[in-house]
Amino acid sequence: MSEQDTIDFGYQQVPVAEKQEKVAEVFHSVAQKYDIMNDLMSGGVHRLWKRFTIELSGVRKGHRVLDIAGGTGDLTAMFSKLVGTQGQVVLADINASMLQVGRDRLIDRGTADNIEFVQANAETLPFPDNHFDCITIAFGLRNVTDKNKALRSMHRVLKPGGRLLVLEFSKPQTEWLSSIYDQYSFKVLPFMGKLVTNDAESYQYLAESIRMHPDQETLAGMMRDAEFEAVRYHNMTGGIVALHRGVKP
Repeated sequence: MSEQDTIDFGYQQVPVAEKQEKVAEVFHSVAQKYDIMNDLMSGGVHRLWKRFTIELSGVRKGHRVLDIAGGTGDLTAMFSKLVGTQGQVVLADINASMLQVGRDRLIDRGTADNIEFVQANAETLPFPDNHFDCITIAFGLRNVTDKNKALRSMHRVLKPGGRLLVLEFSKPQTEWLSSIYDQYSFKVLPFMGKLVTNDAESYQYLAESIRMHPDQETLAGMMRDAEFEAVRYHNMTGGIVALHRGVKP
């Protein structure tokens, strides 16, 4: 099997056609405890990362927003308040288990009146051209099989002048932080995953998938290749996480 026939799944190489199913198995496994693990893994700091994403989105009343890989709906809930009754937020996720958890959570909160739930693949978004004012994908791009195809698909469904925001784990900016982060990722996370979800392997994949994801400059270049302009990124928590923003001309 040639390299072109395979793709990374963490540190493994798997047939391209199998990656989507393998990622799905990970998220089916962790969906019910996803929010608890996010708080534990980040010490709650993921909420600040997401709040900063909202602040840079430029979303306001009446806007139409697409939250890709929206999972349990953190960003969707915040966007729902911003766009108001005249706007719309679409929570899209390829994983049925994650989408169900997000739907149930937002309906239980009574915040789903202007939210639509769509099971969708980021590479082939089922929406019209020039449709959304803003698109976000938070901690989801690294799990996409063909990231370049997904970025082009996002570009297509954005309105001219619309913004794409990619919030994702990235490359720590100092050697000492990188070393500490490696120890935490490969020793603490799988142990925590075993205790909370009885699934160490999924969190081992999480650590590996982060290392295989493009670094800050590489992802910025991929966004420019997908014809986004004014591409910039903001490092947070020393570069452990980065928020990339681009505009469709």
